Amino acid sequence: MADQTNEKTIKNIKDLIKDEKVAMLTTVSAEGKLMSRPMHTQEVEMDKEEIWFITEKDTEKYKDIMHNPAVNLAYAGGSYVSISGTAEFVQDEKKKKEYMNKIVEKVLNTSADDPNVVLVKVKPEIAEYWESGLSVKTVKEFAKKVTSSNSIEEGNDLKDTVRFEEDKR
Repeated sequence: MADQTNEKTIKNIKDLIKDEKVAMLTTVSAEGKLMSRPMHTQEVEMDKEEIWFITEKDTEKYKDIMHNPAVNLAYAGGSYVSISGTAEFVQDEKKKKEYMNKIVEKVLNTSADDPNVVLVKVKPEIAEYWESGLSVKTVKEFAKKVTSSNSIEEGNDLKDTVRFEEDKR
């Protein structure tokens, strides 16, 4: 059944990223440029379709997400995972305190009580993963079509495709 296959795929994606603490978060700037930054993953709740991060409001990524909440998360380790989704900011004092630790405090040079600190919740929509470079599986419209029989593209192979446009300047 497709929904059992989706559940297995979702579990596999969670398993692939659970030990990868750093994701490259790609946002779209107000000028339409893609910008990627490393972010420490605080929590992965695939059953709720949520991936959590902590940041500050006075950053470019905050401005980018306010302008356009479409984001991509890229995890690389033994395997590769790419997750496209929608980001939103959440003010949850309990979660901020739960996620704040000595490393985060040192990196952000602040504490959970700082009103500049904000949580980023990413709701996955499409996820792709490559295990050992052998295959790619796609889960489309993560939250909306988890039970649809057309949710997973079968037979996708990892291809060596690179397209660089010449700089015409």
